[in-house]
Amino acid sequence: MKRETPAPHTGKYMFVQCDPWLPEGPPSRVLLLLGWLNGGGAERVAVQLANDLNGGALDVRMGLLRRAGRYIDLVEPGRVHFRSWCERWFPADGASATFYRPDRFLRSVTVGPLAFRSIIREADPELVVSFCKGPNVLTYLALRAMRGKRPRWIAREGNNIVRSAREDGRDKARRGLEHALVRSTYRAADCVVVNSQQLAASLGEHFGLPAGKLRVIRNPVDVEAIRRRAAEPLDAALRGPLIVTTGRLVAQKGHDIVLRAFAASRFRASHQLAIVGEGPERAALGALAAGLGVADRVHFLGFRSNPWALMARAELFVLASRWEGFPNALLEALACGAPVLASDCRFGPGEMIEHGRNGWLVPPDDGEAMREALDMLHAAPELRRRLGAAATRRANEFRREVILPQFQALFQEHAGLSRLALHPSAGGSLQHSNRGAWRAGLTFS
Repeated sequence: MKRETPAPHTGKYMFVQCDPWLPEGPPSRVLLLLGWLNGGGAERVAVQLANDLNGGALDVRMGLLRRAGRYIDLVEPGRVHFRSWCERWFPADGASATFYRPDRFLRSVTVGPLAFRSIIREADPELVVSFCKGPNVLTYLALRAMRGKRPRWIAREGNNIVRSAREDGRDKARRGLEHALVRSTYRAADCVVVNSQQLAASLGEHFGLPAGKLRVIRNPVDVEAIRRRAAEPLDAALRGPLIVTTGRLVAQKGHDIVLRAFAASRFRASHQLAIVGEGPERAALGALAAGLGVADRVHFLGFRSNPWALMARAELFVLASRWEGFPNALLEALACGAPVLASDCRFGPGEMIEHGRNGWLVPPDDGEAMREALDMLHAAPELRRRLGAAATRRANEFRREVILPQFQALFQEHAGLSRLALHPSAGGSLQHSNRGAWRAGLTFS
């Protein structure tokens, strides 16, 4: 199957790092705000930042609407702020996913900002960093009431929120309300951090954000930890030839596309398909597998704390997402050395995969293209081997040792500016000798 190699993505919003700078004084307090620590990519990034950037120049804390989630035990309890009276207002089925439901919107925009504002006042940060659309909106509403006394604020977004808003079935009036509220949110932030160039361009276009407000910092990957866990043994039932796909069982992730393509491909006769993840589409996908006659070849494995053992043994990792931000699962599959087949959806896969070199890309939401690629890769084991070897090298570019210093430098920049604004006497002169060099590094290529 022929496919043109996509043009390389520009680096308009890429972060250029110089020596970090902060005014003299105690560590700057940074507060990360989320709904709760469920098993998503944004939560995984936040946990890494909370654990790995805490200490030295930064004192990193976390504020949650619910002290719950699969990753909650990974953060020291004493560094987590929450309000128990808030938890009953935010059921654990996803703050961002349910934020705009009519029965929840009013209480969300009333109770959520009150909780976040109370946490912010308790933690007294110089920098607030919020994650995901729903918590970002709540942070915006919380900070509005603090006016000139508020800390600086970075909003982090990692998903194609324009596409997800269009696909979730809300009526035109509610979509218009959401667009206006989200636009106000991101325009009010001091900085908006995203994980792909295409996502930065999309937010800039749809919400009128200037390039100077947007920064791209990729998701960090703990390559060594993933490879250690990848060596752990698999269940005996899963030791046959495997195709693996991971992700929440929702329409966005395209598991239905994978099932149909697998059922029509040559892999059906020789391999098993392992689907890792939980979600509301589980019953429908199980029924689809049965209807396609492949129920005995498909394993729905639910959430797995170690999906990397599967990825490392997969003869092919498949991601058929209809839209993304910068999918962690794809990065982790690359780190495991799996040959990958992915939809070139907006956004992310095309920025981490060079087609035919370290992975294979097909058009999004195209089951026939996916089936053709499966058949071609089934017949080309040597190509799969080369793609897997190149994937390992590509993953090294997203190592935590490369990415986390970029977050640290950005946090130190904004925390320093906040300290100078709120406590000028603590920061010394604005003409600090290192400041000019630091600001000179915040450029756009």
